[in-house]
Amino acid sequence: MALEIKVPTVGESINEVTLVKWMKNDGDWTERDEIIAELESEKATFEINAEKAGVIKQIAKEGDTLAIGDLVGNIDTDATKPASSKVSEEKISVDEELPQKSATKEPEKTVAAPETKATPVAAAIIADKKVDSQSIIASGSNGKIVKQDVLAALNNPGRNTGKEMFSRADRPEKMSNLRKTISRRLVEAKNSTAMLTTFNEVDMGPIMEIRKQFKDKFKEQHGVNLGFMSFFTKACCFALQEFPSVNAYLDGENIIYHEYCDVSIAVSAPKGLVVPVIRNAESLSMAQIEAAVIDVATKAKNNKLTIEEMTGGTFTITNGGIFGSMMSTPIINIPQSAILGMHNIIERPMAVNGQVVIKPMMYLALSYDHRIIDGRESVGFLVKVKQLLENPSLMLFGKDPVNALLEL
Repeated sequence: MALEIKVPTVGESINEVTLVKWMKNDGDWTERDEIIAELESEKATFEINAEKAGVIKQIAKEGDTLAIGDLVGNIDTDATKPASSKVSEEKISVDEELPQKSATKEPEKTVAAPETKATPVAAAIIADKKVDSQSIIASGSNGKIVKQDVLAALNNPGRNTGKEMFSRADRPEKMSNLRKTISRRLVEAKNSTAMLTTFNEVDMGPIMEIRKQFKDKFKEQHGVNLGFMSFFTKACCFALQEFPSVNAYLDGENIIYHEYCDVSIAVSAPKGLVVPVIRNAESLSMAQIEAAVIDVATKAKNNKLTIEEMTGGTFTITNGGIFGSMMSTPIINIPQSAILGMHNIIERPMAVNGQVVIKPMMYLALSYDHRIIDGRESVGFLVKVKQLLENPSLMLFGKDPVNALLEL
């Protein structure tokens, strides 16, 4: 019996996907629930699992664009499971182990393609040393990578030996659905909002001192590291509740205000930027925020985020500082109305009470939709975030503890 493998429904607004990768070769045996293919929609990457055990018959090819319900392949459930057997190791020839001694003509070298085969010794070195096979020039027969090719790559760290010097070749590559979506949404955000950016700077010294003093105890008690993101998320949640327009969005002629803070965290994933959401961040503790950040970042790195985890969000935080950015104007993550940009921390001379003091400073940028957020709200929001970060004790109540006690 041939069991059909079809593209599943992955979301109401998604009509097509791309077959990114077959995890099983044509004719391979698969067990039930094993991952057999990886698909990519305009919002996320997801996997297809085998409903039953059997032999895979591929129909769609990698890179094909498929509609929901299209046939990806079949599973022959009547096939007999092959007996497990060790793959005999390929015999390594002397020519592959030793340099060529022929003085007549060097073998023509070709650049290794992603699926280029390698001898067992070469493959073992590649796996052990984690060498990118695409950076290796294959000199073996039929474009096979041999031991000397891998050693040559290892002896030239930082240099891609798989590229010819002074090459002027172009390499076309089809945009992924995720990259198309990112492109479309960024252009839409620029064209459909009255976007402005306001800047401020924050002294990161107090937070850095807290982390230095309590990071070990924090990790011991909560099992997660104490990072910067929990401080920024907590500060933004207090500021969002004080300036609700920054946490709102336009819906026709209505402004929708949120009584909660679903904070989107911009994460760099292998296939592009994604913005998973931390729900009700205003109600989470510092440790819970850190755990949530680790969870979504790990899922993003492994392409395991679901559409639900990236849907919604009332405000976004993006950290260009991890890449070394000193200043930027982040683009609003529509339909949201504002996004906070964090940047790298640089020691700079600052004037304090008439004296020059070296402080670890970070520039903050708030891009916002001026249609619903005025200058007073945008500047006030950023100043509030600055105050909370420079005086972390204020985050206990969102304001000065004495004022909170006296209800002032």
